Amino acid sequence: MNELGKKTLLIVDDEPDIRHLLCDALAQKGYQVVDAENGVQMWRCLDEQPVDLVLMDLYLQEEDGLQLAREVRQRFDDMPIMMLTGKGDETDRILGLELAADDYMMKPFNLRELTARIHALLRRSARQTSPQPINSDHDCLYFGKWTLDLTSRQLRDQQGEEVILTLGEFSLLETLATRPDRVLSREQIIDLSRGLETEVFDRTVDVLILRLRRKLETNPKAPEFIKTQRGLGYLFQGPVAKSMS
Repeated sequence: MNELGKKTLLIVDDEPDIRHLLCDALAQKGYQVVDAENGVQMWRCLDEQPVDLVLMDLYLQEEDGLQLAREVRQRFDDMPIMMLTGKGDETDRILGLELAADDYMMKPFNLRELTARIHALLRRSARQTSPQPINSDHDCLYFGKWTLDLTSRQLRDQQGEEVILTLGEFSLLETLATRPDRVLSREQIIDLSRGLETEVFDRTVDVLILRLRRKLETNPKAPEFIKTQRGLGYLFQGPVAKSMS
């Protein structure tokens, strides 16, 4: 964040028109925006000033945006990263985004939705100085050591520490946890989840499942909560307690 308190966004895209569009639109929303057309310029920006979020094109002319995102993730572990992808990209490629990116959107994108999702990523990545108690009138779900606050849309562990979830991750977890011990197909999950309206690939669900398991499960390869039902979909293993705490 800069000295004026504005969040700083870094746009990495080799299309000048896209960079200019995003810079103008996001600046109007109150962000400070810097841009780069390649990896060299990106690293220069990251070295010269603090950046709060990177918005990167998956396919750059001479570089792999996904590899750049991985390198950013290695150096800045908590840096929110959003990828922009074309509608023609292979779903296997989309699946690979779970290794580096926090969220992604398809081109052409809706500026209002993009801005909302950037805001959500920034809000979820804000570091909490101390655990915050659950508000007494919030609608919550309880499973294992976890509290899922449906009102504030937050996930907390038994110490009250928030685990940062993206919009899509929270929406998927809410969809599963509100329907415990019920097998849901990928198509049903997409239909039921409020956060997946524009992410229509079946593989998108697999991406988010992998992310959630890394955050929820003691051993993601042997999940306690999110179970795979081969050929059918996924099941959230109960019990789940509901409470107006």
